[in-house]
Amino acid sequence: MSRSKPGPHSAKGPTQRQLRVGELIRHELATIFARGELQDPDLDGRIITCSEVRVSPDLRHATVFVTDLGGTHTDNVVRGLMRCRKYLRGEIGHKIETKFTPDLKFVGDTLFDEAAKMDALLRSTRVARDVDHDDDEGED
Repeated sequence: MSRSKPGPHSAKGPTQRQLRVGELIRHELATIFARGELQDPDLDGRIITCSEVRVSPDLRHATVFVTDLGGTHTDNVVRGLMRCRKYLRGEIGHKIETKFTPDLKFVGDTLFDEAAKMDALLRSTRVARDVDHDDDEGED
């Protein structure tokens, strides 16, 4: 379920270091979200999921993919997290040992929505009819 894609001029994906730092950041953010430490009106009462963190090659920037439980208020959650990002960056800086603490950018995660659309499409009657039709032809 990884979204990691190589850059336009690069033939390879993220390095092991980028993946490791991204996972450390994701783990720390998940811990902060679980404790409910953030004081922002758009985040009150929201259960936030951090599914992935992509770190730039120089480890100075991190894109954090988030969604709220149910996915109905993701835009509000992203706005609230952007307002809290200095606090979050400071908390992460105390927990992980890197030369630089990356600047955080929060983005709404659409991967779950896309997966649900694909699931619905695969379960549709048109696809089932085509699969049944292909099975009938293969039995002859």
